[in-house]
Amino acid sequence: MFLGLAVQVLDAGSAGVTGSLGLAVQELRGWGSWKPAPPDDLRRGGGGVPASSAGLRVPALSGTETHAGARGGHDVAPAHGAMAPRVSPRRARRYLFACSLCLSCSLLCYSLLLRSPPMRGGGYQQLGCPRTPISSGGKKLLQNMPPCALSEAPLPPGGTEVPSARKHTHTPGGPPKPTEHRLHPQGNSTATPRYGHKKLPQAIIVGVKKGGTRAVLEFIRVHPEVRAMGTEPHFFDRNYDRGLDWYRNLMPRSLDRQITLEKTPSYFVTREAPRRISQMSPKVKLIVVVRNPVTRAISDYTQTLSKKPDIPSFSELAFLNQTSGEVDTTWNAIRIGLYALHLQPWLSHFPISQMHFVSGERLITDPAGEMARVQDFLGLKRLVTDKHFYFNKTKGFPCLKKPGGGGAPRCLGKSKGRTHVQINTEDIEQLRDFYRPHNIKFYEIVGQLFHIIELTYSAARLINHMVKSWHLSPRTAILFTVRCQ
Repeated sequence: MFLGLAVQVLDAGSAGVTGSLGLAVQELRGWGSWKPAPPDDLRRGGGGVPASSAGLRVPALSGTETHAGARGGHDVAPAHGAMAPRVSPRRARRYLFACSLCLSCSLLCYSLLLRSPPMRGGGYQQLGCPRTPISSGGKKLLQNMPPCALSEAPLPPGGTEVPSARKHTHTPGGPPKPTEHRLHPQGNSTATPRYGHKKLPQAIIVGVKKGGTRAVLEFIRVHPEVRAMGTEPHFFDRNYDRGLDWYRNLMPRSLDRQITLEKTPSYFVTREAPRRISQMSPKVKLIVVVRNPVTRAISDYTQTLSKKPDIPSFSELAFLNQTSGEVDTTWNAIRIGLYALHLQPWLSHFPISQMHFVSGERLITDPAGEMARVQDFLGLKRLVTDKHFYFNKTKGFPCLKKPGGGGAPRCLGKSKGRTHVQINTEDIEQLRDFYRPHNIKFYEIVGQLFHIIELTYSAARLINHMVKSWHLSPRTAILFTVRCQ
């Protein structure tokens, strides 16, 4: 509307300038050609101004045109090449003022047109996206807004629209193209095209506590295709009533090609967690970090002792009767190590192929090898290699470093790798005997051997002999030897 008015004013101003300039030139040309004349030659020229009153000499005119409407009579407009009657200075000033006013209006209109946004596609203006960030309180308004084209690509000649790479063109029944950003996300993601999406996790480290879950999280998040949440959300065990939207908003923003991952070790021992995670996404990948249950229990007790120095001794908490060696399975530090018991609910909702088990012992001695298997499980290229690790002899744990060698190595926090409390050797042997049948059952379910049962030297030689001479698989030989112990 404003642009149309400006165009009309511009046209009118241009016409006014043209007419006023033409009239002013004619009048000023005749006004400048007057010359004084003797009184005897003065005469009336064709109904013009009396010569006696003007005091000017007017030559004979071969052809004149009279214009009515002048003050005190008629003004004579001279023909081409002829003399014109005198125009008063007051009227000339009016003409000059009108010309100046028209020129000023024209200049103003041109300035307004040049400062306004360009016209596109048939005279309609394409508005851009808001450049200022929108607060969280405006999300409801954003839902009612049409998709905003973020690209500034010009329109083709005669066209009205160009498909943009950032524009959402979702076909019914099919996913958006991989090169497109989803401006109106559906399902498990909330989108911001500039920074990616907040998606529900495609992979979760579900356990176990004091097994090495923090190390796996820090090591795998070095991969550029992984976006991991640093803190433990405890959604499926403590905050499930908050809803999936709350859980999704906790996740970091990630691109379509990246994997979102979170870690909460208590999920593995929570009976409701498998069902809840399956309802969220039945195809989510699960990572379980296991460790020798005796060492894990001692580490758990050491952490609790650092926070509560007045708790009873390890032996008092681990055994109901130290003389008979009866273990207290109600103590959480002992119960977490019953891996086969906690694994059963997970297998009711997820296939074993959808779960990956990491050895906490090999994570210390061979971090690159363990992380290579984790990357294969997640479908990632092996980019986290032995060049990323540096073994800290003081902490007895591997630390991260840059592959190029620049910068200081980055190790885990002070709570990781602390010295364990000294436990009586007899108590340790009794706990090993208690966990042995549970560990064998866990081996049979998983089909993978972990360093959670200490084999004697003779047992190791027997396994090696069965593999080489009897041509048995290492798994079969190990299970046979473990059962015979």
